[in-house]
Amino acid sequence: MRPKLVLFGDSITEGSFMEGGWGATLAHHFSRTADVVLRGYSGYNTRWARLVVERAMDGVGVGDASPKAVTVFFGANDACLPDRAGASQHVPLLEYQDNLRSICSFFKAQWPTTIIVLITPPPIDEDGRLKNPYENNSSGLPDRTNEFAGAYAKACVAIAKESDLPVIDIWSKMQSFPGWEKSFLSDGLHLTALGNRIVFEEVVLKLKEKGISLEAVPIDLPLFTDIDTDNPHKSLCQ
Repeated sequence: MRPKLVLFGDSITEGSFMEGGWGATLAHHFSRTADVVLRGYSGYNTRWARLVVERAMDGVGVGDASPKAVTVFFGANDACLPDRAGASQHVPLLEYQDNLRSICSFFKAQWPTTIIVLITPPPIDEDGRLKNPYENNSSGLPDRTNEFAGAYAKACVAIAKESDLPVIDIWSKMQSFPGWEKSFLSDGLHLTALGNRIVFEEVVLKLKEKGISLEAVPIDLPLFTDIDTDNPHKSLCQ
């Protein structure tokens, strides 16, 4: 049975299978070695994810077939400012951390051998958020700020360190590139094709560090160049 790589997160995960998305690119990258399973829920924060994680994963790991890895990519909605548009999605910082602990504990109990990779929320382009509001925003202020998102990113990294889990600090990584605001973010929050590429590359790198790579995971069925055309049964059925 092919190993599974599960992507669990909010809209940045749900949208990762769009053209050029990081999830779709990951599926193509592992097309002969692993199945990428999408479990993305637009608008969700960790409070809601914590409540639905068991139901969301129903049927993903059957019997002893635990996923090889699962990414947990939440925080962008938790980091909505509590006194601005989008406040209903806000989750206080300490609760955010507790929710991450609970989600990771579920995966550890359900699938002890599965590698859990935490991903921090991305940086925020406040100008992009003002120009692309999701609802009526009469305040003239962005619903998210980069500083506030950064606090959640640091909190996510702290939980990873506390739990001895690999983490991708995408908030810091993206900001290491000049012009990241418009290059990587389409509306101040969601990813452009280049932003998706950065996430894909970081996920592949982190998985490789944990022993999951094209070199380490066997391909599914022989390559056509290895098939004995005079006796295909010997190549394919034994």
